[in-house]
Amino acid sequence: MSDPNPHLLVVDDDERIRDLLAKFLVRNGFLVTTGRDADHARRLLSGLEFDLIVLDVMMPGVDGITLTRQLRDSIATPILLLTAKGEARDRINGLEAGADDYVTKPFEPRELLLRINAILRRVPEATADRATPKALHLGPIRYDVDKGEMWRGGDLVRLTSTENQLMRIFAAHPGEALSRLRLVEDLGRASGRDGGKAQERAVDVQITRLRRKIEDDPKQPRYLQTVRGAGYMLAPD
Repeated sequence: MSDPNPHLLVVDDDERIRDLLAKFLVRNGFLVTTGRDADHARRLLSGLEFDLIVLDVMMPGVDGITLTRQLRDSIATPILLLTAKGEARDRINGLEAGADDYVTKPFEPRELLLRINAILRRVPEATADRATPKALHLGPIRYDVDKGEMWRGGDLVRLTSTENQLMRIFAAHPGEALSRLRLVEDLGRASGRDGGKAQERAVDVQITRLRRKIEDDPKQPRYLQTVRGAGYMLAPD
């Protein structure tokens, strides 16, 4: 991981799981703050900055997917969801809401650690390509590759870490069709236990979300295009 002591927020209504996760993550070099529900998490986020949020889906009151959607209106902090085993719809809903990844319960703590580290590595790792332009123009959108910032005029467009990573990947290959498998590999999801097809479907969800932020008409994309039989292509001005 690039930061020696990333600060994580772990939100789960089960005190036992919350404490076990916190102890495990602290032993592995993280700073950890815990929250018991959505309201508690919002209070913590109002006064502290975190590098990543580990968020349980099934919580009383506001559930994890709803909270993810609400948080995406104001912050771009990476979010990893903990979902019930076999609830594929929850996982897709979570990605559509703005989550960066998910782990299904029950899970091995080492798997959670690997996925956290993969998320924290994504954006820095994507800056290595020297041929990548410094900025991309997509109609009214300007994407600053070095800073990882997207602007619509004078307004900052908030991107999740995965959306930012996708933009950096596409920026390194403008006008080139990239397969879903290639995107899966570049995003660091190739080792996911659900298999390639499930991971490729997750990429489709992220592309859909990104189009909503780039395109005037996401259903008829001008800039983030689908190339039949080849994958996705970013076509900047």
